[in-house]
Amino acid sequence: MSEIEHIVRTRLRSLRQSQSLSLDDLAARSHLSPSTISRIETGKRAISLDVLLPLARALRTDVETLLETDTDDDVVIRPTASHEGSRTTWMLSKSTGNLQALKIRLEPTAAVPEQRVHPGHDWFFVLEGRVRLFLGEREVVVQAGEAAEFGTMTPHAFVAEGGAAELIMLFDREGRTVHMHDDEG
Repeated sequence: MSEIEHIVRTRLRSLRQSQSLSLDDLAARSHLSPSTISRIETGKRAISLDVLLPLARALRTDVETLLETDTDDDVVIRPTASHEGSRTTWMLSKSTGNLQALKIRLEPTAAVPEQRVHPGHDWFFVLEGRVRLFLGEREVVVQAGEAAEFGTMTPHAFVAEGGAAELIMLFDREGRTVHMHDDEG
């Protein structure tokens, strides 16, 4: 068995176990038989795309993550600032993961942002200042030391209020695509 095969098999078993899924549970989610999954995990069956794709989906990951061979030799992330309009952003996570972490500094602006929607959930924690969160017809002020979490199928946007604000934000890949290419927040 090659090193990558061993890594993939170990990751599959570890993901299944960390999600407290039995072989039967994963079989129901992936539409594969429990014996096929067991043989894949133990190395008694070859790994092919026709089984890897449904297993990745069922385990809420992607094939790229399962096949990744990068080592964690350098675990330190060295963020660099990216400026867009009134916002400065620092990536705090590696770009290969499903979950993205950002530090954002918002400068106050008089413009009312356009609210957008996308699949998933957003979460942010205000480190400094105040953030006005627009959620459809609602407006919520989130203070330093407070967090907000919301479904992103509700139209949403946010701005600094009363001065600059800094926040840490977490979201999935779809959310990253939207927020990293939306100058208004």
